[in-house]
Amino acid sequence: MTGGPASTGESARGQTSAVPAIRMEGIDKSFGAIRANRGTSVEVMPGEIHALVGENGAGKSTLMRILGGLMKPDAGHVEVNGRDVTGWSTNEAIAAGIGIVHQHFMLVPTLTVAENLVLGCEPKTRGIVLDYKRAAEDVRKLSTETGLVIAPDRLISDLSVGEAQRVEILKVLFRGARILVLDEPTAVLSPPEVRELWTVLRRLRDKGDTIVLITHRLDEVVEISNTITVMRAGQTVARVKTSETTPAEIARLMVGREVSLSAGKRVQPSGRPAGPQPDQGLEARNLIVVGSRGIRVIDDVSFSVKPGEILGIAGVEGNGQTELIEALAGLRPVFAGDILIDGVDMTRRSVAQRHDAGLSHIPEDRQRRGLILEYTVANNLILGVQKYFSRRGIIDRTRVMENAIQEISSFDIRPPNPVLAARALSGGNQQKIIVAREMGREFSVLLASQPTRGVDVGAIEFIHQQLLDARAQGKAILLVSAELNEVLALSDRVAVMYRGKFAVMMPAAEASEEVLGEYMIGTKKGNAA
Repeated sequence: MTGGPASTGESARGQTSAVPAIRMEGIDKSFGAIRANRGTSVEVMPGEIHALVGENGAGKSTLMRILGGLMKPDAGHVEVNGRDVTGWSTNEAIAAGIGIVHQHFMLVPTLTVAENLVLGCEPKTRGIVLDYKRAAEDVRKLSTETGLVIAPDRLISDLSVGEAQRVEILKVLFRGARILVLDEPTAVLSPPEVRELWTVLRRLRDKGDTIVLITHRLDEVVEISNTITVMRAGQTVARVKTSETTPAEIARLMVGREVSLSAGKRVQPSGRPAGPQPDQGLEARNLIVVGSRGIRVIDDVSFSVKPGEILGIAGVEGNGQTELIEALAGLRPVFAGDILIDGVDMTRRSVAQRHDAGLSHIPEDRQRRGLILEYTVANNLILGVQKYFSRRGIIDRTRVMENAIQEISSFDIRPPNPVLAARALSGGNQQKIIVAREMGREFSVLLASQPTRGVDVGAIEFIHQQLLDARAQGKAILLVSAELNEVLALSDRVAVMYRGKFAVMMPAAEASEEVLGEYMIGTKKGNAA
């Protein structure tokens, strides 16, 4: 292991190159009082997959935005293929073959997949009219070649989160990117989709493309990367060959202390008898939810989550998990069936009424469903509970700030500034705002959808413990996660959703990633009772 970037490196094909594809040295970048990068350096050789890792707020995404011309550094210089490009524009970066897939999607929801991919470089008939047929064919061809299959005529607004991620990756490939930066690309993908993505990335690497992967999933780092740069608090702390390190060592470098990479269930199941307990926890009876095209996206689903229990739901994106959580939360209408919270029928009740009845909700998409990005951290921490911070209809700002200071400290939200806009925080710290708000109040039932998506290892450890503590306090928790190891580690029972139904439900102790994976892709069927 060496501290700081090396001067030479080895490509994926074992050839040494003296000219890095990317060299960034002494990068400083501040946003007001926030110093995102502090003399940061990173070096990536041609034809390798390079992992860039660090805690939320370590400065990884800022560094890559500088590379992509989205912002200019305050100090330092940037080279691409030996050429000094410090302070270049986004258009110059794209023209030079830089393609960035951002953590939060940058797609136009009212356009189709094909229209999004060709936006800005539209094929035209006679130089005037958009040649949509040609655009669709080009997209279909690229989609097939890469294995990132998606119909070109589908609207972005109709796609699942996982499908939208595929479009983001296809978009930069469509523009001919040779240096590809992926910011948390697998955060919304199922295990089979991740394997497909690895196949794509290895194929690109083997033909000489350079890939920078930003991820908090250290098992992925070890599996797919050739080299790793570790950042902490805006600085580069190490550059290491992947073959010479371990996930535990990477985590220690990232956080500055030893980190548990597994979620051990410290509290054993309550021992309550199996089966519905209609006067307690959460219960769904014969639930049917219809999608925008009149198709059942939730098809006659029944289950219960008892106090002191975590029921984990796994499944490939787009099989009804999102619609189930939204229906339970009151964000999507129910066509038939019943939803009960602590024995009270909430099927036709509003979001606010369910909230008052003891329901908390950590949504899967923090920016669309969980935050108002222009609001301050303090104001986001009281969304949905403003009435508890009001006197005669007027918000008590002193209490709001006191609450913010307490929650920022309890949940380690960084930077610890309650008056910053939520937009200024990293994705992982935005997630902490939501977790703090939803778990920091009184609740009896928690819907936790992708609670650790895009969150660093230290924060994952913390959020897992919060869930286990809530379980020990007698809360009923419905956990939806694309992370099978997370579902298995935290849950008492596990269900798999497939095509709007529960394909199976079993004790977590009897489940494994291999078994659940077979139900997720429909190759195995079982009893979901």
